[in-house]
Amino acid sequence: MKFEAYRRVLHGISGVHVTAYDDRGEIEPKLTGRIVSDIAAAGVHNIVTGGNTGEFFSLTTDEVIRLQDIAVAAVDGRSAVTAAAGRSVREAITVAKAAKAAGADGVMIHHPLDPFAAPHSQVDYFIAIAEAVDLPLVAYVRSDLIPLDQMVRLGSHPAVAGVKFASTNTMRFAECVRATQGSDATWICGLAESWALPFYALGGKGFTSGLVNIAPALSLAVWRALEAGDYAAARDYVDRIAPFENMRTKYNNGANVTVVKEALRLRGAEVGAVRLPGLPELETTDRQALGRILESWKESALA
Repeated sequence: MKFEAYRRVLHGISGVHVTAYDDRGEIEPKLTGRIVSDIAAAGVHNIVTGGNTGEFFSLTTDEVIRLQDIAVAAVDGRSAVTAAAGRSVREAITVAKAAKAAGADGVMIHHPLDPFAAPHSQVDYFIAIAEAVDLPLVAYVRSDLIPLDQMVRLGSHPAVAGVKFASTNTMRFAECVRATQGSDATWICGLAESWALPFYALGGKGFTSGLVNIAPALSLAVWRALEAGDYAAARDYVDRIAPFENMRTKYNNGANVTVVKEALRLRGAEVGAVRLPGLPELETTDRQALGRILESWKESALA
């Protein structure tokens, strides 16, 4: 996929698939592939493999590379595939090059988690990887401490197709969009459907989603409403998914992936528990509440 075509894909939904495990805690390729295939069949524009919903930081480098091979094969050209990489610069480049060989369309680089990372050096980190790999790059930024001029440098870099902005600092997001007006910089809502409304209003395009593992039709309904500028309809859809997304924020977001996996298990897909240090499973009361949420979506015919 050419660079500009990939950038346009980022204006859609970037759905992050879960990683299914077998009873030994190893990646289960058939079920993982089926989940990815279902997301692609639903019409989700971009499938992200090895993202946070896929438990990137609990996977080894070899597992990440295996996961992206599974995803590319399962998508089979129906959607774009973005392979996630990160950790050290060298590891990220290794994974990105493997993604290119596997047939991925782009690479998303996770925000560096080094506690001693200098804010401006975080941009240097993304750019060093972008200039070393032959794939369009999405920079996943989770901090609002990076100076504005550095964010502009990142968003405007010719090898950076988009910036996944995952901070709730909407003022900083607006500043980034304003400072890059007239350029090709693409600012993506990295906080899923619930935050896509204000981000779109401020000039963002596209959003990420873990909901696509369970109810891609709901996610697509939000996207279509936002693209049409129908914010009232978008709010209605977001209200329907709010209980699900709120449950994911429990334990300082420690239940984020757990809720998605438990929903899949309630639907009959034995995806295995979330690896540590994530929350392995929900409490009984939360699991029951989750079941009621899924039933309410069935009634809306958008589950």
